[in-house]
Amino acid sequence: MANNLYTTFTDIFNEGETRIRTFFAPGRVNLIGEHTDYNGGHVFPCALSIGTTAIVRKRYDRMIHFYSTNFSNLGVIKISLDNLVYDQGDDWANYPKGVIAILAQHGYKLDSGFDVLYEGAIPNGAGLSSSASIEVVTAIMINELYSFAIDRISLVKMCQQAENEFIGVSCGIMDQFAIGMGKEKHAILLDCDTLDYTYSPLDLEDASLIIANTNKRRGLADSKYNERRGECERALKDLQEELDIRSLGELTKEEFDANAHFIKQDIDRLRAKHAVYENARTIMAVKKLQEGDIAGFGQLMNASHVSLRDDYEVTGKELDALVEAAWEQEGVIGSRMTGAGFGGCTISIVNNKYIDAFIETVGAKYEEQTGLKADFYVVQVGDGAKEMVEE
Repeated sequence: MANNLYTTFTDIFNEGETRIRTFFAPGRVNLIGEHTDYNGGHVFPCALSIGTTAIVRKRYDRMIHFYSTNFSNLGVIKISLDNLVYDQGDDWANYPKGVIAILAQHGYKLDSGFDVLYEGAIPNGAGLSSSASIEVVTAIMINELYSFAIDRISLVKMCQQAENEFIGVSCGIMDQFAIGMGKEKHAILLDCDTLDYTYSPLDLEDASLIIANTNKRRGLADSKYNERRGECERALKDLQEELDIRSLGELTKEEFDANAHFIKQDIDRLRAKHAVYENARTIMAVKKLQEGDIAGFGQLMNASHVSLRDDYEVTGKELDALVEAAWEQEGVIGSRMTGAGFGGCTISIVNNKYIDAFIETVGAKYEEQTGLKADFYVVQVGDGAKEMVEE
């Protein structure tokens, strides 16, 4: 693939005098711990072996030329380092532009521009974090290209800041963290409040991870994501009148149950219950995995989906149809929606000998119920973002 991309790069940008370098950032999938990240709880994501490749070459002027093979119809998007503002007309290029703007805000100003080609192997809008993958690959690339020597966690935080402030999506830290800090064959238990993290070996024995894409497009910025966040913030504010807490993630299930009546609105109480219970499920799920109890881990995945459906109300008929079809299928250890919801993907753990039957049967049931065709990916757990050094 790299050779084809080099050819495309030189076709688009012509030959240049400076060295061409290649960078990669994975997509991510969250195994359990959904909508807990911005509530100060735990998440358990892993990086995938599929992601975003960026081929880049420095320029001598102050222009940046962006090109994506995924949006080739938009051609080369040109911006000046002296005009790093959000522009709807720049479409997808606002993501890397936002990273450059935030780096500059932190004192890391580029002395010259660059030509860059992106190619994403992550389905856009599927909930596997194609936007965060673009942000992180851009940050790693700039850090290396301009010798800024910024530590990895600071880069990850700046990518989140770009999404929050430049793009206007109130995402938590999980996506950028999992992509920047991923480790092959491991998932990351991350405390989103403190950013304390531990790597946990992902040994599924004779089973595999399967991502199923509903192919119902959902835009995170205009979904009910910000609304849910607001409901949780209101619940926290009500609880803070009685309790000395900074986030919902600090509460145990028992503490929540004893104090839930202080939350004034019923809907906010439901949202907060999900955040607290899901956090507890995530910590327990990692323990189950470490004990080799894959079946116990799967049951907690199922419970997570039920809570996202009933208490948080972010699933919708497509995700529910896929998950319910998976639950009925032989060889399925656990299945749930993953990502923000309202479309996007499910993640399932499936016994290897049942994978073909799973894809065929679940796909057929899903199409029958929704009229949509699902795409299935048997995924490997990959490394975090890095420069691809030529062999």
